[in-house]
Amino acid sequence: MQNIYNYDYQELENKLIELGEKKYRTRQIWEWLYLKKVSSFKEMTNLGKELISKLEENFAFPNIKILKKQESKLTNKYLFELFDGNFIEAVLMRHDYGLSICVSSQVGCNMGCAFCESGRLKKVRNLEAGEIISQIILVSNDINERISSVVIMGIGEPFDNYDNIIKFVKIVNNSYGLAIGARHITISTCGIIPKIKEFMTLPLQVNLAISLHAPNNELRKQIMPISNAYPLDDLVNVLKEYIAKTNRRVTIEYVMLNNVNDSNKNALELAHLLKGMNVYVNLIPYNETSHLEFKRSDNINNFYDTLKKCGINVTVRKEFGGNIDAACGQLRAKEVK
Repeated sequence: MQNIYNYDYQELENKLIELGEKKYRTRQIWEWLYLKKVSSFKEMTNLGKELISKLEENFAFPNIKILKKQESKLTNKYLFELFDGNFIEAVLMRHDYGLSICVSSQVGCNMGCAFCESGRLKKVRNLEAGEIISQIILVSNDINERISSVVIMGIGEPFDNYDNIIKFVKIVNNSYGLAIGARHITISTCGIIPKIKEFMTLPLQVNLAISLHAPNNELRKQIMPISNAYPLDDLVNVLKEYIAKTNRRVTIEYVMLNNVNDSNKNALELAHLLKGMNVYVNLIPYNETSHLEFKRSDNINNFYDTLKKCGINVTVRKEFGGNIDAACGQLRAKEVK
């Protein structure tokens, strides 16, 4: 049976009509799924026994559970176990403007970024749209609060799971679904150019973030193998095309690695690379892990100042969960030996 969360609104409506039900039942069911966040069809008390029986015969709730949770003042880190025994993670963050969640898009990752804990554990499979949605539902139920923004920046490369990610975005953005505004949804990619080109043709107002992490292609190839397939200059050109077509600003993610990509010269290179583009740079203090040799930069402030002086919009990401296993993939790495 298919995971009920894998159906977008139109697909579920079509399936219900096929089962001899009226269209309005779709909205009722979605209210139970996404507003009341129930975990069984029997809880949908206004549907009647006959419809509930049809739902139980044709659909299933996902078999995904919270296995572990770590908490700090502003952050909750969750480890989930999936139906097939695989593990994924999500991180809840508390901001002044509300709650955001960083969700995983794959079990493991094949991008092989040298500094990333997730990249040590190779891709096992893509997550279905419903499995990504379930991360939000379970966390929201756990804290009994509404989550108002989503970042697809957890384990996995979202554009390596493109179709499921787009379906996920459309479901959570739907006013009958989780009703998370498009501008409160961010997709982060390491730069799969064909998918960025495809993405820019969609009528979606969601945010695009690029995991750049280096100001030149030679350095980027050393720490991000994706640059062998999609060189930095080509990536920058497609971002210019994206900005021109969508009139939307792009976030440039840049993790600060000590004595790797954090020199003042690197800052000047980055400023030159991005000059005149509608972007802002998000400098990320590195979360060190015991498995990787990279260290947190001690030059973040100087790097920031250099970019500012060059006219680049730049921020330093607020740190979350430094006292828990906050680096993406850390909890899963402990579970998968």
